[in-house]
Amino acid sequence: MTAFFLPRATDDDQAERLYEALAEFAGCEPAPPGARVRSVAFDQDGARWVAEVGRELRGRRTTRLLRRGELLEHTEELTDPARVLAVYPGTPYHVVTDAQPITGTASGWANPFPVTPGEVVLFDPR
Repeated sequence: MTAFFLPRATDDDQAERLYEALAEFAGCEPAPPGARVRSVAFDQDGARWVAEVGRELRGRRTTRLLRRGELLEHTEELTDPARVLAVYPGTPYHVVTDAQPITGTASGWANPFPVTPGEVVLFDPR
């Protein structure tokens, strides 16, 4: 497991302050240390996306086509330049990225954006 961190934070105190500030920006509550989310996988527009703290958003879409009696599969790798800064648990979960208005990074996603996760990975609770 990975210890809790936030991109751009230079030490633990700054990470805590930033985590609280980003929660306020997202309009949600910060999670206690044992419930902090490292990544979520979720379905959106026929693709499976992963939002992992510190990484760009990435996804995969697989399409199937029956052609001349043969099933053909095509998998497309998807990316978005927005880097995930924090993920907050709740109903729904909230993902905060470094896209507009935080930085000038262009993204196809709103910031923050809500998700209903299919998989959740937590940070190490220590």
